[in-house]
Amino acid sequence: MKCPHCGHEDSKVTDSRTVDDTVRRRRECLDCGFRFTTYERIQTGNLVIIKKDMRREGFNHEKLATGIRKACEKRPLPTGAVEKLVDEIETELLRLGRVEVPSSVVGEIVMDRLKELDHIAYIRFASVYRDFADITSLKQEVDTLIASSHPSSQLPLIPKEALNSLSRKERAGSSRHR
Repeated sequence: MKCPHCGHEDSKVTDSRTVDDTVRRRRECLDCGFRFTTYERIQTGNLVIIKKDMRREGFNHEKLATGIRKACEKRPLPTGAVEKLVDEIETELLRLGRVEVPSSVVGEIVMDRLKELDHIAYIRFASVYRDFADITSLKQEVDTLIASSHPSSQLPLIPKEALNSLSRKERAGSSRHR
């Protein structure tokens, strides 16, 4: 494996772990000592994506990951969430059992998964993928998302009970000052 720092051809594997359908290897360059990580996965050379203009293009894991990373940029997501999402999408595409998959199917799967993961990333991706004509159509998408969103699994900063008791104390305090 070529070192990304100095370009030397030889490196040693210091750690190797299996994560889902991927092997993560921690490597160290034998020349400069630079440490880096590589990921090894089954190559899906037989999956072809049919683009909107009917061109056919081999499925590109990294291209999908780049698009999703852009949508998730600066979002508070757990480490590895994007890679896990891309792996899950790739697995879902392979499970369809088709050699050729329209890009629209890929886009819809990505949007469904992003909607579950992070609403802001979903809107970012949708704004590029759906190519909204104007701000009104973007607002409609946001409104639909808000109307269909389920309570977040994230805990609130201040529990409702604390807010309720605080409101009661404020009301009691304001009635004493009258």
